Amino acid sequence: MVAALTRRALLSLPLFAAASGCTGGTDRSGIVVTTNILGDLVRNAAGDQAEVTVLMAPGADPHSFGVSAKQAASLERAALLVHNGLGLEEGVLAHVEAALDTGVPGLAVGEHVDPIVYTADESAGQPDPHFWTDPVRVGEAVGIIADRIAAHVPGVDPDRVRAAADAYRARIDDLHALTVELFAPIPEEHRRLVTNHHVFGYLAERYGFEVVGAVIPSGTTLASPSSADLKDLADAVAASGVRTVFADASQPERLIAAVAEETGLDIAVVPLFTESLTEPGRGAGTYLEMAESNARAIAAGLGPH
Repeated sequence: MVAALTRRALLSLPLFAAASGCTGGTDRSGIVVTTNILGDLVRNAAGDQAEVTVLMAPGADPHSFGVSAKQAASLERAALLVHNGLGLEEGVLAHVEAALDTGVPGLAVGEHVDPIVYTADESAGQPDPHFWTDPVRVGEAVGIIADRIAAHVPGVDPDRVRAAADAYRARIDDLHALTVELFAPIPEEHRRLVTNHHVFGYLAERYGFEVVGAVIPSGTTLASPSSADLKDLADAVAASGVRTVFADASQPERLIAAVAEETGLDIAVVPLFTESLTEPGRGAGTYLEMAESNARAIAAGLGPH
């Protein structure tokens, strides 16, 4: 019991709130990261060894966020450009590709952590970019990020980078263990997920859930559901007995309400932090805080009552 409490206390604390330092001495310096979830991973992997610039603001949508001209120019001056890949950053993909074309060293993290593909609806067969819902893959990603920082960012101490990454990976391992503990009481017949769009495929694979469907039948928030989509989802929800639907905490619940109206069922809506960190103190200021919050919410929403 003491160990579990200690683990939970550790998960609630940030390891590195921000990166400092300067790489200097070359035409390219620092690390530019597209999304804020990746930004948190990179900052913890880099420790105090490199300056990290994150393009995506807290609470933004990774599928649709854009960048200013100044931010776009910063990509081409980076010593390392870290992006999610697998089609996630739709609004900045052209800028990322332009920077890579000029010779900026890049890392598409999602491509290196055994990506899965969507298996249903409009995105079937396409790569699923939402690997961060699986802490095991996130731990692997941190190791890969650390190796690239050591190889490409001038002025860093590779040993200190890898030590910082190892310390952070230990905390991610604790997160995985806590998640297993939280999900253990959920009965097999309740391990069914309905979300506002397809974002939890990796979590489902890791922890033994079935993805029943999504209100937006796509892996991107840029899609919209048709009336036929809502009817199909409503039929699936009714057939599966699902009574809890998970919606992104930053998005309105009107689509979920439409499903409840279509099915005539009393459906509980549980908010989750799915694709973006929040400002500190808003529930998902770090990756560890976001992932633990989601695990607790899913366990409470689907567990025995």
